[in-house]
Amino acid sequence: MARTIAKDHDEKRGQILKTAAKVFADEGYDRASMSKLATACGISKANIYHYYDSKDALLFDILDTYLRALRDRICGIDTDGLSPQECLRATVSEILLAYQGADDEHRVQSSGIAVLPADQQSMLRGFQRDLVDYLSDTVASIAPDVFENDKAKLHGVTMSIFGMLNWFYMWNSKAGPDAREEYAELVSNLSLHGIRGL
Repeated sequence: MARTIAKDHDEKRGQILKTAAKVFADEGYDRASMSKLATACGISKANIYHYYDSKDALLFDILDTYLRALRDRICGIDTDGLSPQECLRATVSEILLAYQGADDEHRVQSSGIAVLPADQQSMLRGFQRDLVDYLSDTVASIAPDVFENDKAKLHGVTMSIFGMLNWFYMWNSKAGPDAREEYAELVSNLSLHGIRGL
């Protein structure tokens, strides 16, 4: 007889993912055993195995859940009726807002993908690539003549914007929505107009 799924299965799974992300971020993937993860989650070792059969499976689900949701949120921005400049502002703002509350997942992403099997790495990097491509297309639409024959320049500008956003995540991760919106405006103005435009 198949085991029935508890009504709160998804809620408990979400709690496990959030807690495990913090353990992985704070202690490192190598030092985090399933026993330690279960203790941090406030459940038994047997119970955590009810949800995940290995530490790898748990790590993959953390990153898959986080990056898929991030990709869908950013690439799903409603840009109807917006100018290319307004699209950039909306995208930069949404990225910073999406980062809020996801510090641990963001940190795990930086080091965790490389320990997973190649097919899982490929899937996760695909989500990252979708995000980069989306921002890159937005940047290119602002000044097509500048980037038309210079993909290296377009990539440099795109990754520089991500670099500025990731700086905020690393040094102001506890900032609220207002501070994020203010910094998003700064990054957008700097990207669109340069220093003199500030």
